[in-house]
Amino acid sequence: MPVGYLMIVALVAGATLTALTPMRRPPVLAALSFRASVALNELPFVAVAFLLASTALAAGEGDLDSPSGWVGLGLATATTGGLAAVIWRGVRAQRVLDRALDDDLGPAWRHTIDTGTAARLRHHLPWARILLRPFFTRRRDVERVANLSYGDAGRRNNLDLYRLRSRPNGAPMLIHLHGGAYVGGRKNRQSLPLISRLASRGWVCVSANYRLRPAAGFPEHLVDAKKVVAWVREHAHEYGGDPTVLFLTGSSAGAHLAALAALTPDDPTFQPGFEHADTAVTAAVCLNGYYDTYYDNPATPSSPLSYLRPDAPPFFVAHGDHDTVVTVEHARHFVDNLRRTSINPVVYAELPGAQHAFDLFHSPRFEAVINAIETFAAWAKAPIKTQEQDHQNAAGACSDRRQEGG
Repeated sequence: MPVGYLMIVALVAGATLTALTPMRRPPVLAALSFRASVALNELPFVAVAFLLASTALAAGEGDLDSPSGWVGLGLATATTGGLAAVIWRGVRAQRVLDRALDDDLGPAWRHTIDTGTAARLRHHLPWARILLRPFFTRRRDVERVANLSYGDAGRRNNLDLYRLRSRPNGAPMLIHLHGGAYVGGRKNRQSLPLISRLASRGWVCVSANYRLRPAAGFPEHLVDAKKVVAWVREHAHEYGGDPTVLFLTGSSAGAHLAALAALTPDDPTFQPGFEHADTAVTAAVCLNGYYDTYYDNPATPSSPLSYLRPDAPPFFVAHGDHDTVVTVEHARHFVDNLRRTSINPVVYAELPGAQHAFDLFHSPRFEAVINAIETFAAWAKAPIKTQEQDHQNAAGACSDRRQEGG
């Protein structure tokens, strides 16, 4: 009996089934679904290659010439079909994201971007990187300046800065805040494909640590995020950045924190000792985020929903419809309320088949998300008057659709 081959096939089959039909309840099974499928869901090609190599090895050793071997081969074949469905869901993300940009920025938004930039943003997925180097996030033309201090909390107040080795000048800035439920995580783990892509395009990108529980709570997390923004505003020119073009991004808990910071610009409550620092941002990008209360303090709410404002910056929100850690209903609720309050666009993309933490690898899904973020950023950097006209066109189109439906 080919015990080793059967175990390998069963393991990949179980992860594939979990990716296709994750368990959402109870919480322990939801967490198990996430851990069992997060890598396979983004890198199904690796699983296909592993199955093919295992099957070829088993065939070469004669392990398939038995009833149990035939069972293993049949399960491997069925699993490959399931992996094909996982691949298709990941590839579909590009279409979903393009539609979200068109729906939420208005029918004429592409005309706000200059012709050269628009041509460059006609993205294709980088299949060579996806298939051959999905785990490698560093680029030769990008340098990392590590462990710059922005506060007095030691390692938890350090940040890494990424820029072209050719030293850009007047580059747009991006800040990323990691996830980890406010109890874990660090600056060099998440969204590195996004950071490296934008840095290679001439951006200056920052990925920052912040204090964690139980040593710190709310509003200390938000204070740290604002310290990062203030540091970038003050020091951007030293590294070739333009502090007037500043995007704030985050993953999971980092998205919660990025939303809070973007919605509370220049609020002295959250800027002790640096009350006069400019902490406004050009736009916010939130990936697989949690948007509800996480720290019970009625006097100082910890949910972004408590700080919605008409002049909120433009938002880009992406969430997986198979997320078992933070269910998609959280993102829908946040987006619906933000859209009702803000005069600026809120781009929302619900990614088919995506689990939590879809931003770890060079996968078809996350590369499509990066394409959309870069496109959204190009729009957000366009002249404000043109953006306002696009927003009015989008609002008019939505009104027309509602009237047609009514």
